[in-house]
Amino acid sequence: MTELKLPSIDYAAIAPILIMLGVALLGVLVEAFVPRRRRHLVQLSLSLLAVLAALVMVVLSADARLVTAGGALAVDGPTLFLQGTILVLAAMALLLIGERSVERGGAFVAQAAVTAESADDRQQAEGRNGATEVYPLTSFAIGGMLIFVAANDLLTMFIALEVFSLPLYLLCALARRRRLLSQEAAMKYFLLGAYASAFFLFGVALVYGFTAGIPGRSAGVDFATVHAAVNESPSSEVLLFAGMALIAIGLLFKAAAAPFHVWTPDVYQGAPTPVTGFMAACTKVAAFGALLRVFHVAFDQAAWDFTPVLGVVAVLTMLIGAVLAVTQTDIKRLLAYSSIANAGYLLVGVLAPTGAGVSGTMFYLAAYGFSVLAAFAVVTLVRDADGEATHLSRWAGLGRRSPFYAGVFTFILLAFAGIPLTSGFMSKFAVFGPALESGHAWLVVAGVLTSMVLAFPYLRVVVMMWLSEPGETTPTVAVPGGLTATALMIGVAATLILGVLPAPLLDLATDAAAFVR
Repeated sequence: MTELKLPSIDYAAIAPILIMLGVALLGVLVEAFVPRRRRHLVQLSLSLLAVLAALVMVVLSADARLVTAGGALAVDGPTLFLQGTILVLAAMALLLIGERSVERGGAFVAQAAVTAESADDRQQAEGRNGATEVYPLTSFAIGGMLIFVAANDLLTMFIALEVFSLPLYLLCALARRRRLLSQEAAMKYFLLGAYASAFFLFGVALVYGFTAGIPGRSAGVDFATVHAAVNESPSSEVLLFAGMALIAIGLLFKAAAAPFHVWTPDVYQGAPTPVTGFMAACTKVAAFGALLRVFHVAFDQAAWDFTPVLGVVAVLTMLIGAVLAVTQTDIKRLLAYSSIANAGYLLVGVLAPTGAGVSGTMFYLAAYGFSVLAAFAVVTLVRDADGEATHLSRWAGLGRRSPFYAGVFTFILLAFAGIPLTSGFMSKFAVFGPALESGHAWLVVAGVLTSMVLAFPYLRVVVMMWLSEPGETTPTVAVPGGLTATALMIGVAATLILGVLPAPLLDLATDAAAFVR
């Protein structure tokens, strides 16, 4: 009888993952045993402490460069940088999720099982405390994202994909107001996400088949085996290319890249705005962290084959995001198409086959996350009697009603447009520079041209806010509570600091750009 050997596990290296998943489970018990009136404070405190503790463990593991858990997880520079980014942005998102003073009861429905548009639904919308189940769901999603960027084999990556996707599907359906729109968004996200997951898993199966037959090595889906198979496998390359394409579809769906972007505007519009901000920032970090690891570690020897295809996807993504953003009349849909265009710019960095491409992409993810969360924080404040006023016509004259918050939103939009002295300018420079040095000038030209197009809808909003007279339907800007004010202050400060003094974060990203193989 052969002796069963358990894999060695470095618990300190994977402590951030264990903390977030452990607190998510503890949050489920809080829902069962803590009285309803105390749950909000307990759950919010628990989630924020967990994120802080996980971030401390990431910092303490800064020098770790290892593969653990039987080869399933890689803890290296990109893992730690991206995990730290996810945790910081998640803390900001939790502040927005936990806000209860902007709208009485918060942004979330009190009882998700209440029939939409019914008398009970209208009653709960008037101020009953929102569901606190959102906190363990968010913690599960954060834990899944931490696994996703650390996954060292395709099967672990698939499991992590499901761990953070399923809570997001539920969170999208929990809006306090416009319940039908919220539920529709969740259903679209769930159905299309299920298809994307199926594509990813089918791709994993094809890649596993491709790795069979390597001399001296058994078939597998760990990145070391896949890397070796690209050069050594006697199997048909059709399996490799088909598997690579299907895996890319699953990842590009999460990244909101065209033509797999169709869910993004509807989901961003229908989901509770704090959840939209969480997805726009953290999900994008997780998706591009996985793309970087898959194409720079597992399939890097096939770069000659996949770069032209992903390059076309990048150009298509930038073009669709920029052009369709011009036609939008809802601020959340406008930010959705902005997110799609930014996915295209990020793909330019992913395709740069150098460490500078990796570091530039990671810097872009962090900088964009701060800005987009600040943008959605402002969106939560522009309100009327029916909740958030997201139609662009309602923002006309907002600069006269609330010059401070209109000024803050103007600054964020200028950052999105890539104006110098903002993080948006440095982010584009960080990804376009390595791409140009790598010979991908056509991608840089497409990026610059679409950035010029995308500037138009941003400036249109600025002109509406400042040069239009406020009308009877112009909403007011709610006084933010401490949580929203903190998140907004962090986002705006980071957007400014990373535009004026980007060197520390760029240096950190450069030092963390090497993958463990």
